[in-house]
Amino acid sequence: MTHSRRIATLTPCAGRCSTVFGDAVCRGCRRFNHEVIQWNGYDAAQRYAVWKRLDAQLDQILVPMLPLAQLPLVEVFLENKRIRCLETASVGRKFYLALKYCEKRREATVDSGLGLDRKQVKALWDEFERRVIALANASYDFAWLRADAMRQHLTPSQQTCDDIV
Repeated sequence: MTHSRRIATLTPCAGRCSTVFGDAVCRGCRRFNHEVIQWNGYDAAQRYAVWKRLDAQLDQILVPMLPLAQLPLVEVFLENKRIRCLETASVGRKFYLALKYCEKRREATVDSGLGLDRKQVKALWDEFERRVIALANASYDFAWLRADAMRQHLTPSQQTCDDIV
């Protein structure tokens, strides 16, 4: 896409943050709560790592749900609708952006390249959201289980600390 001047300011934010209500994973963008809070302080590598994880989730969930989608047509659709995305965006991210647009404007579905009828959009969107938030929550749980296991492995037990003192 040719909007490179503006791309640097893109965030995964979907404008419906649920972390303010205590969710560990935002239901809108599916970032972890600490990523939402710290996003503006992240450097390019940290942001890219988050984008990469989110795009992998979209690839895993959405691409199989849209077997008739045609990527070249989706890319033209995104360009024509002036929908911004990173040049590194995955196939799943591009499908997501097109589906998100069609979810709000179902009349655009025919031209989207997604291979859907406008009547299919709502049900597909609802099922997609159910699946992707479940995957995002599982990813969060796994990340924190790993972090906790590493902490326990690297931090001496309280008994060992008492013995040292």
